[in-house]
Amino acid sequence: MTVETAKASLAALQAKQAAYGHALALINYDGSTTAPKGTAANRAQTMSILSAENYRLATGEETVELLEFLDANRSELSDKEVRSVELLLKGIRQLKKIPMDQYIQLQKLLVESDHAWHVAKENNDWDSYRPYLEKVFDFHKRIAAWVEPEKDPYDYWLNEFEEGLTKERCDEFFATLRSRIVPLLDAVMAAPAHNRDMLTGHFPADKQEELAYWLMKTIGLDLEHVGLATTEHPFTTSLGSHFDERITTRYDESDLGFSLFAVIHEGGHALYDTGSADDLAYTALDGGVSMGVHESQSRFYENILGRSKAFCSILLPKLQELFPQQMEGYTVEDLYRAVNCVRPSLIRIQADELSYALHIMIRYEMEKRYFAGELAVADFPATWNALYKEYLGIDVPSDSEGVLQDSHWSFGAIGYFPSYALGSAYGAQFLRKMGESVDVAGCIAKGDFGPINSWNKEHIWSHGCLLKPTELFEKATEEKFDPNIFCDYLEAKFSELYNL
Repeated sequence: MTVETAKASLAALQAKQAAYGHALALINYDGSTTAPKGTAANRAQTMSILSAENYRLATGEETVELLEFLDANRSELSDKEVRSVELLLKGIRQLKKIPMDQYIQLQKLLVESDHAWHVAKENNDWDSYRPYLEKVFDFHKRIAAWVEPEKDPYDYWLNEFEEGLTKERCDEFFATLRSRIVPLLDAVMAAPAHNRDMLTGHFPADKQEELAYWLMKTIGLDLEHVGLATTEHPFTTSLGSHFDERITTRYDESDLGFSLFAVIHEGGHALYDTGSADDLAYTALDGGVSMGVHESQSRFYENILGRSKAFCSILLPKLQELFPQQMEGYTVEDLYRAVNCVRPSLIRIQADELSYALHIMIRYEMEKRYFAGELAVADFPATWNALYKEYLGIDVPSDSEGVLQDSHWSFGAIGYFPSYALGSAYGAQFLRKMGESVDVAGCIAKGDFGPINSWNKEHIWSHGCLLKPTELFEKATEEKFDPNIFCDYLEAKFSELYNL
């Protein structure tokens, strides 16, 4: 084998893996959007077979020999090829430590678990879902023990979603947020209250769909490559490459804010993925480098841009066009206050920007306790309810509005939640750096997201997975990560909004 033939084989291997990923992602996407309710077993059967083939491809002797040969000759590879080999070898070494029959069994379980979650949430039926979730959490504990037995199992999973993240780092991060956000939240709650009445009432789904497409085009999504569908819990997924991105939303006809901000949030994810350099397509480098960086983009567009006064100035005329009666008499200032109304709430994805991190802390605390052997899945509802009372002062009326509200655990995203809070903090630091060369508010007020997107594409999106998360962040901001910058941003914004 020569280096040149090995490079060609590497390209062919990654293209084939992308094709398997495309098929598996499409099946998952269908299951969460348009598939009939009774088809989960059919998907699980197909997923188990495709997952077995993907496992054999990824861990086969020929693949291992190819990657080890290239790794030994890395001096003759480009930076992109070196990074691809590094990521593929890491994945193989992890995967080979998981017994193949267990890997296949897990893929089937995750399809069944996700279906069980949809049914349980709809019926407020924790008991029907609990056995599936117990198996999912148990699987994740065993996987951590198989792959890195010397490592704390929760540290293993945190690192899978954000390279370098540990419980120690999370504890320090959340301690900083708690020390500054909780006093600010107390001060806001003691101030004269704002309301979000203009976002509640009756908003027909067809008009909300018109708004969704307007939002997508306004923030700069290419609708030739980004599709929109509805689902119970909004998400974004890439199908095969960054050339085919799908976002989802859910229309609540009694609350305009839900879909409005879901579309902008998921649109931020889609901008990141579709912004990958085209020459990274069908390689291990295509798409976002970590979930913390990914959530920095979704939270940046949703909150920092989407809840800004400048965006309200272009959003209100569109709302008045689509919902003339509901929006009659309201001003831009009214809308700005409504979309930034601070009110501790039950539902994470409907939480205001200030109290949102407390929702993440609750989920982090539960995951941490589980892996420490201090909490059983059977005790999740009671613990969830107690923490919501402690952290947010809220009584949880039902499991559907409590422990069943998020889909993440059902499809195995255990260790993911801290990425949301990290992403919010990353976004504030990106904003500060971007503001040195881009008039962010001025661009938004003109409805021109071009300069904002160009900065993000140059400094974040186009790199895909070429750089490690910390390298990408520090190269973009030219400084170390500092959560106090996020706290400064929140204090400035909400002190002005509530006259503190």
